[in-house]
Amino acid sequence: MRIWLLIFVGMAPILLEQDGTRGRIQLPDGDIHMVTHLKRLLLTSILVLGTAVPAAQAKVESNDPIKVTLHDWTGQLISARIMGEVLKKAGYNVDYVQADYLAQFAGLKTGDLHLAMEIWATTGQEALDEGVKSGKVENLGETGMMAIEEWWYPAYMKEKCPGLPDWKAFNACAKEFATPETAPKGRYLGGPVTWGGFDEERVKALGLDYEVVHAGTDAALFAELQSAYDRKAPIVLWIYAPHWAPIKFKGEWVKFPAYEPACYTDPKWGSNPDLAYDCGKPRGPIWKAGWSGLKDKWPGAYSAIKSFKIDNDEMGALVSRVDLDGEKVEAVVDDWLAKNEARWKGWLPK
Repeated sequence: MRIWLLIFVGMAPILLEQDGTRGRIQLPDGDIHMVTHLKRLLLTSILVLGTAVPAAQAKVESNDPIKVTLHDWTGQLISARIMGEVLKKAGYNVDYVQADYLAQFAGLKTGDLHLAMEIWATTGQEALDEGVKSGKVENLGETGMMAIEEWWYPAYMKEKCPGLPDWKAFNACAKEFATPETAPKGRYLGGPVTWGGFDEERVKALGLDYEVVHAGTDAALFAELQSAYDRKAPIVLWIYAPHWAPIKFKGEWVKFPAYEPACYTDPKWGSNPDLAYDCGKPRGPIWKAGWSGLKDKWPGAYSAIKSFKIDNDEMGALVSRVDLDGEKVEAVVDDWLAKNEARWKGWLPK
């Protein structure tokens, strides 16, 4: 098969012949300098065209944007943007949407939101299970991270309350954890209200002489920990992992009665026969969740999301770069993508 291409150099028409059987460009007889120039010009054009399509490009089933939710803690912002940027590199349109952690399930059910990258078994399992049961939300599998969320205190507080980490020591030490605002009750610093966690219910069910005060943001929570730690001031607060805090600061998790599902649903379970939540928080996977229509509308993206994996140590290091070193989330994500290209390309459908 021969293909003829007509181009113009100035006003002079030049007819190029491509031998399709051998992939050879044949130029007409003429000035040797012009022929050489044209060969170079044509070769450059072919190379430019050949590299115009990204190597990671996948078949995009719909140009509608995939709406990925963002919350108010650094690790989630990183995991959401890693997945979102991978999907962009595959050719998908992606919108990032700020959303409440638990309230987002209303949007996932209707399809107004499409992907939530971190649903913690510690605080979001009930909402996830309910969404899946409705048939409108799909559990997209584990992220590879395992969640711990629990009351935590700095090691220096054990000198003032030697019965720790047993939760039963707390009432005898309430004054040691009190602040002028809560005295004579102790003060427990919880996460933002939107995180859930049932801390008020836990305090009531276990008869703890403490007042729950919620930090306004993730950043405020850890800023208060840093301030207290520097001054060796009294504090017991919500700490979670994966995160840099339990690595940077020396301390311990409080040992509550071990969680069982019945603790949250059956008041007769546990030490208090009249109230539920008389136990610690659950521990378990951090899940991915999505609108149930995602797999049909964007099957390639669905496959990539299912393949996403990152572990606690890796995420803790990334969060540390943002929270401690002052790097931007976007810069940390871009650096991760550059250093892990073979890995994330392996998530994409072949």
